[in-house]
Amino acid sequence: MVQLLQEIIPYISGLYTLPWIVVGLIVTLLLSLVFGEERVTKVMKRIGLVLLFVFIPLLLFRIFLNIDFGSSEIAFSAVTIVVIGFMYLLSYLFGNLKVKQLGLKGMERRTFLKTVLTNQGRSAAFVGGAMLAIDAWKVPAGIYISLVGIGLFAVMPYILSRMHKQESRESEVRSMLPWYLKLYPWYLLAVVVLAIILHKATGINVADLGDSGVVLHFISALTVPAGLYYAGAGIHPRDLHLNELKKLFGMDDSDHEKREFHWVMTRNAFFVTLIFTPLAIFAVFGSLFAAGVIPAAWFAVIIINSFMPITSTNMFLIPYGIDRKGTALAVTWTTIVGVPILLFLIPLFVRAFA
Repeated sequence: MVQLLQEIIPYISGLYTLPWIVVGLIVTLLLSLVFGEERVTKVMKRIGLVLLFVFIPLLLFRIFLNIDFGSSEIAFSAVTIVVIGFMYLLSYLFGNLKVKQLGLKGMERRTFLKTVLTNQGRSAAFVGGAMLAIDAWKVPAGIYISLVGIGLFAVMPYILSRMHKQESRESEVRSMLPWYLKLYPWYLLAVVVLAIILHKATGINVADLGDSGVVLHFISALTVPAGLYYAGAGIHPRDLHLNELKKLFGMDDSDHEKREFHWVMTRNAFFVTLIFTPLAIFAVFGSLFAAGVIPAAWFAVIIINSFMPITSTNMFLIPYGIDRKGTALAVTWTTIVGVPILLFLIPLFVRAFA
């Protein structure tokens, strides 16, 4: 049995995992036709939580149990914090510029800013987890995922709650995020820290666990294709209509009064997420890489993560006053466009830098 698992592991690792995005899209579409989209969506949300709380922590535990967390990893952690902060700053600046152009005030202004700021949160775990299967990138990718989780589920809810106090009483914003999502970033960080401490204190790694190590490797390796399947399942074919594409690029004024506010936010999030942010990050870190200041693995992980689509878990932050429709549209369209970009970039960067 253990030997069979060892033989299967290469086929659920590396670039072999990328087609699972397409599998997720097709299978979910077929299941929706049979059982209904609403029922399938509820099941997928539960699957997403299992991935977040079981499989991703196991994968990170396995990765960090195998490495010596030294000065290089600490330096990349600091760089990642700067990158994430820079991404959110870009989102806020472009959102604020758009608010002034539209002349939005009061509740509309606050809703717009909170929504575009939140929608810089990326699918670093579900889609970015593919990088954990690339040996040369797995450590920086694991660090990136861990810190993005803290930003998304710890820092952002705090910022949103502070902004939301202008609209609601303080008592109403203390427990909007479910307790398990409040716990998640610290739980994820604790798993990483535990693996690092165990390795440093005992020198143990996954290979030393024998057959148990093979089982751990197999189970944790399932995380990547499962996460990519989940990302593919989040693409809704109904949004692929030409009319929807025209609205994304502002070429369709139909249903203007009802949906324009949502689409303005969607367009802003789309261009900031998939155009302005990647260009800005590439300009900075491309220069640093060309000058030999940062290694290839750092460059690859940072650039690829800058193209990540907006994460569907942003929908958990709706109670903080962000726009539901604008967020849903932004998640859908950045996934539709971002995933093909990543399917091209990851193999390209593997050949060039891995």
